[in-house]
Amino acid sequence: MNELEDRHFCIPDNNYPKIVVIGAGFAGINFIKRLKDKPVQVILIDQNNYHQFQPLLYQVAISGLEPDSVVTPIRKLFSSCINMIYRMAKVEKIDTKKQYVYTDIGYINYDYLVIATGSSTNYYGSINIEKFSIGLKSINDAINIRSWMLQNLERAVEGCNIVEKTSLTTFVIVGGGPAGVEMAGALAEFKKYLLGNDYPEIEYSAMKICLIQSADRILPTMSENASKHALKILENLDIKVLLNSSVKDYDGEIITIETQTGISTIQSNNLIWTAGVKGNIIKGIDDKLIVAGARIKVNEYNQIEGLENVFAIGDIAAMISSKNPKGHPMVAQVAIQQGKTLANNLLAKIHIGNFKAPFKFKDKGSMATIGKKNAVADLNSIFLNGRIGWLLWSFIHLISITGFKNKFKVAFNWTMKYFSYEKANQLIIRKYRRSS
Repeated sequence: MNELEDRHFCIPDNNYPKIVVIGAGFAGINFIKRLKDKPVQVILIDQNNYHQFQPLLYQVAISGLEPDSVVTPIRKLFSSCINMIYRMAKVEKIDTKKQYVYTDIGYINYDYLVIATGSSTNYYGSINIEKFSIGLKSINDAINIRSWMLQNLERAVEGCNIVEKTSLTTFVIVGGGPAGVEMAGALAEFKKYLLGNDYPEIEYSAMKICLIQSADRILPTMSENASKHALKILENLDIKVLLNSSVKDYDGEIITIETQTGISTIQSNNLIWTAGVKGNIIKGIDDKLIVAGARIKVNEYNQIEGLENVFAIGDIAAMISSKNPKGHPMVAQVAIQQGKTLANNLLAKIHIGNFKAPFKFKDKGSMATIGKKNAVADLNSIFLNGRIGWLLWSFIHLISITGFKNKFKVAFNWTMKYFSYEKANQLIIRKYRRSS
């Protein structure tokens, strides 16, 4: 037994059931909110001391928002929650027999364990793509993209080699889902309204943006109307969209692409990967329970099969049924609803011995913004686009951001942006050094 397995968390003892939550994403945060002031002791473990609002990470990446506008300190978020204890730690493994969670600062025992570790970028086994591209799943990714983009533009200004300048000013986004479409639109907006003012040495036509999608349409989880409108807007923004194309390799300069007509290449020093995600699995879960692309198999109550008091919610949970053979989509809506439902069920289990109700996902629709004042929204049978879709997208995201201060920052920024394209956040605070 090593030192960490000997060191126990310093947690106040009480007679309440001890619920350990791993992960401060949408699922974990909403689970804990429902347990505020309830007769349980909640211990939240996360390796970061903040909750991040992932839907707006792309705006940080293109200097539209400052990083602190989309993150909220965990301790501030739960400052009035007297039955919640937070510890900043990285979980190393769990022992479901001893009911222990082992971390890099020690271990803690639990009565109930909730795994809400979320997901990370899926590079589908490509070592080179993982090494040389940048994902868009965390605030660190967004800051890295911002720094790398601005650093490359600065290098392009001072360089005289045409081939090198072309590589530095060509931006390729892989993945035609909401994250990829929003990132491409934001880059096009940067090019159209800011490139000439801030980098007059770089010709407008020199900055190229390409979106690569493996499916036959972008936004494949949304309606065909949304896909068609988004494609039209992207093309109007001078973005090259490659459908039915997949990236096979990338060496930091040359992107190898497989299309329906064969193999082609693009030279670019900027590859942003939004093509997929995978669950963040914790050591200690039986391999037989890992399904559907690195997710943990759970029943309709988010209970991990074969484990009475261990649950998984959000992206990491695969609730497989005949209607959902691959599980629910790995989106914030599912995570939020599962967090709330499990909190209610666990309270019922503790106090009356039975779960209250199985989880049923209520799909409230999907949205994606494309540049300034344009978005698509599928709301059940209603389809909205253009400025109306953008206003709805803005309102929904604004009310969803945690913390009044962050809401105010984002609202003020968007108001200024509505009347002006000026961005005051194009700063390279932390230089990004890519793997070599």
